[in-house]
Amino acid sequence: MELKCKTGELANHKTPCLIIGIFEKRRLTEAAERIDTASNGRLSALLKKGDLNGEIGQTLLLYELPGIAAERLLLLGLGKRNEFTRANYRQALGAVALVLQQSGAESATLTLPDPLPRGLDLYTAARDAVLMIEDKCYRYTRTKSEDKQAPKHPLKRLNLWIEKRSEIPNAERALRHAQAMAEGIRLARELGNLPGNLCTPTYLAEQAQALSEHCPRLSVEVLDEGQMQALGMNALLSVARGSRQPPKLIIAHYRGAAAESRPLALVGKGLTFDAGGISLKQAAEMDEMKFDMAGGAAVLGALRAACLLDLPLDLIGVIPATENLPDGAANKPGDIVTSLSGQTIEILNTDAEGRLILADALTYCERFNPETVLDLATLTGACVIALGKHPAGLFTSDDRLANELIAAGEATWDRVWRLPLWEDYQEQLNSNFADMANVGGREAGAITAACFLARFAKKYRWAHLDIAGIAWLSGKEKGATGRPVALLTHWLLMRAGSL
Repeated sequence: MELKCKTGELANHKTPCLIIGIFEKRRLTEAAERIDTASNGRLSALLKKGDLNGEIGQTLLLYELPGIAAERLLLLGLGKRNEFTRANYRQALGAVALVLQQSGAESATLTLPDPLPRGLDLYTAARDAVLMIEDKCYRYTRTKSEDKQAPKHPLKRLNLWIEKRSEIPNAERALRHAQAMAEGIRLARELGNLPGNLCTPTYLAEQAQALSEHCPRLSVEVLDEGQMQALGMNALLSVARGSRQPPKLIIAHYRGAAAESRPLALVGKGLTFDAGGISLKQAAEMDEMKFDMAGGAAVLGALRAACLLDLPLDLIGVIPATENLPDGAANKPGDIVTSLSGQTIEILNTDAEGRLILADALTYCERFNPETVLDLATLTGACVIALGKHPAGLFTSDDRLANELIAAGEATWDRVWRLPLWEDYQEQLNSNFADMANVGGREAGAITAACFLARFAKKYRWAHLDIAGIAWLSGKEKGATGRPVALLTHWLLMRAGSL
């Protein structure tokens, strides 16, 4: 979607659709007051008819308002003025996006509400507007022969009207950042929504290579099964043995900083389908296990955003990609494998496979001497039970890194919640036959999974994001969300000093 800032006299602004906010009890925002004055009170008169009271998400489309150059005027309910929160604002933006998609207007101009939501500045309000509208305008069509619900005139251009010219540079920066985030989120969603028979480990590697063709600073290397075997990545390969799809280790290196800079690394779980192996999952909703590569997709999305923003960072993305299926060669409960780190692992549950492939990927990161490593994975159902579908679970023993990620999550509304990573939990991973077991029992499943990963991330600053609850939606709205690409991009912008 094309994004631009506009300024000048609002009533004279020519656009197929002008969007202005109305608070509850028909209280006008400053933009609405301008329109009401220019139309000689016509807006107020129409509102008194009672078609829109201003409740959150209410919309009313008006045509040919006198004195107004816009073809359409879309009124958007913002709720109570004294209770105007960011959550209410985002809810309203979601509603307006749906109306725009059906209105026939391929271009629209949005006025930011005045006052802004409580605690929000212009930069964040503008970025939220773009990301919410982009989110609602996204449609998956790749494997559909016909999309009967697709809008005939989808929104192609969104303008942001800015009253003060002095604020335009800040607003333009917000739009630039939002557009890069939206592109990264769209890529992650598209990959996540593909079925497992199309989005295989090989396909995921091809998409990483395709990304590098459009970004001179990005190079991609893909290790095959033989190369991983030579390295000793037996934890990862043990998961792949049950699949006919060859595993891949995808390494993408974005070089935007001085050669002597220590890189940041993003490690994303790339299980393109997870049936659980011998510890087979229940049939109900097993189709959603195509989303088990959402961590890997988010890494590619963040790399896409970094390329678009030309960030002055050294960034490495590592994606261990495979399937986890039952087969005569698949892992069996009780099997013991030797990881790349040399530590042995007793596999008590073959459905706890994500931590096995991540263990070798985290060890592999040591060769880059990274300054910080973040891994993100749809790792445990236990995290969903603990936190629901709103925040990701955050695990790290580094308080400063935790605060950075919490701040990035709050800034983008792509939130995280920190859970303990205490040594007390490590004893649950004890094994009589190996250095550790791959599961620690029913208690604190998300925490013991993170404790397992911590054993392979001791040589650098590290944090783990369990995104099992946020990576996709179920039910009627089933589909990938693209989270936590926004969080990752904001964190990279923080690290680059670009905020």
